[in-house]
Amino acid sequence: MSTAKAKRPPLEKLRLITVTGLFSALIFVFTAYLHIPTGAGYTHAGDGLIYLAACILPAPYAVASGVIGGALADGLSGYPVWIPATILIKALTALLFSRKTEKILCLRNVMAIVPALVLCIVGYSVYEGVFLTKGLSKAALIAAFTQTPAYCVQVAASAALFIALAVALDRTDLRKRLL
Repeated sequence: MSTAKAKRPPLEKLRLITVTGLFSALIFVFTAYLHIPTGAGYTHAGDGLIYLAACILPAPYAVASGVIGGALADGLSGYPVWIPATILIKALTALLFSRKTEKILCLRNVMAIVPALVLCIVGYSVYEGVFLTKGLSKAALIAAFTQTPAYCVQVAASAALFIALAVALDRTDLRKRLL
């Protein structure tokens, strides 16, 4: 007996790829076009769609949608220097949320917003303070962490978007019908 996972039927795989592309596009739009410039980057609500994708799609597809949408937004918005950080941070962010419950909005997924906030603050601040300054200096790290309020606003806006969409989608049972 083989221990390998059963392969997905072609139609199911096509549906997953299509929904992943849809989420990638939504993440891109909510990040690239609905943002407020702050300091070295910008604040947006696009992460809320990453949270939602991670609650609907299997992990590899959710990670892909977050990485594709976020990296495209950075690259096409004039901030390509942030793409390496975005790829890692958005991939990890998607892994914080779960689709293993019947409802999108559950205690586990609401609580996942807290580590998403920490990941956003620490990830982007360390990237800015170390990699963008091409060295490790206390002053650069302190300066980078001054962006913390903007990251808090970003995660708060993303959390509000996520919760509003999760409530609406849970009422329609869209997740069950979609995948």
